Amino acid sequence: MYITAAVLSVLLALVTLAAGAPKAMLKGDVTAQLQSHMGLGPGLIRFIGLAEVAAFAGLVVGLFWQPLGIAAAIGFGITMIGAVGFHAKAGDYADPAARGNAMAPVVLVLFSAATAVTLALAM
Repeated sequence: MYITAAVLSVLLALVTLAAGAPKAMLKGDVTAQLQSHMGLGPGLIRFIGLAEVAAFAGLVVGLFWQPLGIAAAIGFGITMIGAVGFHAKAGDYADPAARGNAMAPVVLVLFSAATAVTLALAM
């Protein structure tokens, strides 16, 4: 079970780093889209990015100390639940053109839950 938990943790950690680093530095297309389409300010975008980078660090350290990995996976899942709410508020799930990008947080919520559960079972 630990191997499964480790693989899920590493994959989720890579996703959190890839998603969080551009937001934390306020660079890239995603940051511009969050500002224009979602109406988020730079401070909130940077906060979200830093939370995602912190999830990366927690998941990496959580490979050696599972309680931190579980907390990081749950925290990232909560962040993605917030993203689902923002996408719903913006009407992205009703718009066929935006639905694909809006589904990523839904998948990541499930992936975060699976990671947290496998880390808990691996203890």
